[in-house]
Amino acid sequence: MKILAAQLERSKPDTVVVSSPHNLRLFRHIGVVLSENCSGEVKEGNESVSLKAKCDLDFGMAVLHEAEERGLPVVGANYGALEGPASDLPMDWGTLIPLWFFLKRGTRRRILVVTPSRGIPLEKNFDFGKVVGRVAEAGAKRVAFVASSDQAHAHKKDGPYGFSRRAAEYDKEVVDAIEAGRLSSIMGLKPALVEAAKPDSLWQMTMLAGALEVAPMKGALVSYQVPTYFGMLCAGYERAATRPRAGRYPAGF
Repeated sequence: MKILAAQLERSKPDTVVVSSPHNLRLFRHIGVVLSENCSGEVKEGNESVSLKAKCDLDFGMAVLHEAEERGLPVVGANYGALEGPASDLPMDWGTLIPLWFFLKRGTRRRILVVTPSRGIPLEKNFDFGKVVGRVAEAGAKRVAFVASSDQAHAHKKDGPYGFSRRAAEYDKEVVDAIEAGRLSSIMGLKPALVEAAKPDSLWQMTMLAGALEVAPMKGALVSYQVPTYFGMLCAGYERAATRPRAGRYPAGF
């Protein structure tokens, strides 16, 4: 994550889009957070990390309107108050943890939190990623996309989801797709494999694949580990320095 944070810092994005599996779980709809603020805390034993961030409402509204015009099942969501400090949607752990690395103290960098849906065809999450890419490409802001993703959750017999040999199979398919530069191929994974492996990653990575369809970039695997019952993977995508508008849309997960 420190390597990805350094990569993102070199790109100097104005806005960081985070696709999280743990934020708004809207029935058969993709969620776009339109609160002015987003804040949260994650505790582990006696330790805790907390974070507050301003949301990029202009970019969020542009993404929402573009997605609506294309007929995608998308909902904008606020929390607390219509505007002001009380307009503050709780930041889930899938959002807070990567942003803890990616938002430096005192930064004016803004965020946009989106949540894919597992109750719609996978292609619609892909199409939403393309919408994010189009809006980013059409605007003047530099935008990063973070697909916050844990991989298969069935690596350990004593884990909450039990053990399945298919967990390692799923993770290998993802690693191979990244290393081969064909992330969109994960959309072809068999539903039975996904169900047995129990990942939290397919839908966010599919959004990232959609964004890459609009703004092609070269990807590199940074790490893959299975430190517990689920797999963890870091990869980064960025444009070559020679391309026009270089760094406009860095991405990683």
